[in-house]
Amino acid sequence: MIVGKVVGSIVSTRKNDNLIGSKFMVIEPLADMGDSSSNIVAIDNVGAGIGELVLVATGSAARIGCNMENAPVDAAIVGIVDNGIGLNNHEHN
Repeated sequence: MIVGKVVGSIVSTRKNDNLIGSKFMVIEPLADMGDSSSNIVAIDNVGAGIGELVLVATGSAARIGCNMENAPVDAAIVGIVDNGIGLNNHEHN
């Protein structure tokens, strides 16, 4: 799991049937979360907004975390961070 900031959203009118109705957000991983060299796209079923700090599950845990075991998902927002004590490079306290 990684922590990142929501920096944008993606609209896709044509997609896999299992993704219809899903919202996609662009996530910038925090620098201290490992490979922060590139942004990722994550499915959002928790209602995150641009500028929020979020928890992102990746790999097969993403499909399980958003209850979409049969969807082509490899990153999912599974939580919104209220308090990031101990995290570097963020604006939330």
